[in-house]
Amino acid sequence: MRGGRVLSDQQQRSTEKRTRKQQQRSIVTQQKLLDAAISAFSESGYKGTSTRDIAERAGVHHPLITYHFKNKDRLWRAATDRIFREFNISLLKAMAEVPDLDPRARAEAFVRTYVRYSRSQPALHKIILQESSHRSDRLDWLVEHHLRPLYTEVDKALVELQELGIIPSGSTALLFNMIRVSAGGLLALKQELKGTSGIDLDDDDEIDELANMIIRVFFPGGRSAPH
Repeated sequence: MRGGRVLSDQQQRSTEKRTRKQQQRSIVTQQKLLDAAISAFSESGYKGTSTRDIAERAGVHHPLITYHFKNKDRLWRAATDRIFREFNISLLKAMAEVPDLDPRARAEAFVRTYVRYSRSQPALHKIILQESSHRSDRLDWLVEHHLRPLYTEVDKALVELQELGIIPSGSTALLFNMIRVSAGGLLALKQELKGTSGIDLDDDDEIDELANMIIRVFFPGGRSAPH
């Protein structure tokens, strides 16, 4: 009985070890597929991207897409979720370093975070631009799950900034989207900008200047926070 119990415990530990390895491999495969999907969808759009292309980019067997994500639509949504989840994490970290009672400093932190994340993850705006070219279930999902919640939170801050005289009067909805496009839209066009006007948005100094200019233009009132 004792020997049988020892053997059973050994078998259990061996099984648990194999399970952990399989789970780790599964996580790695999913991350590879998401990386490849983000790259492919941002370059070619949803319709121009095949699951076979994604599998080849990821260096995995094509059936693994079905195994992990069921179909291309679910993979697109998972990839988009990750883009915005990582942006939200970056934003939360930046906001944690700014006093709650300094609305201008928080607004500047938002702009700088948005600019820097858009540079590090150009798919953020490329996917939005591609999906915005026509109505679709994907666009409706993107608006409902990510874009409208972001707008709702930022709009509250913009209303406060208007009351404090820090930003211009007028439609906060238009102002929010002008700020957003000034950051992400320019970064989505960085190759064209480099060719036509010599702006190199891969350069850290240029990125800082872009953020500073957005702040100077859209937040003319009050002091500017140090950065």
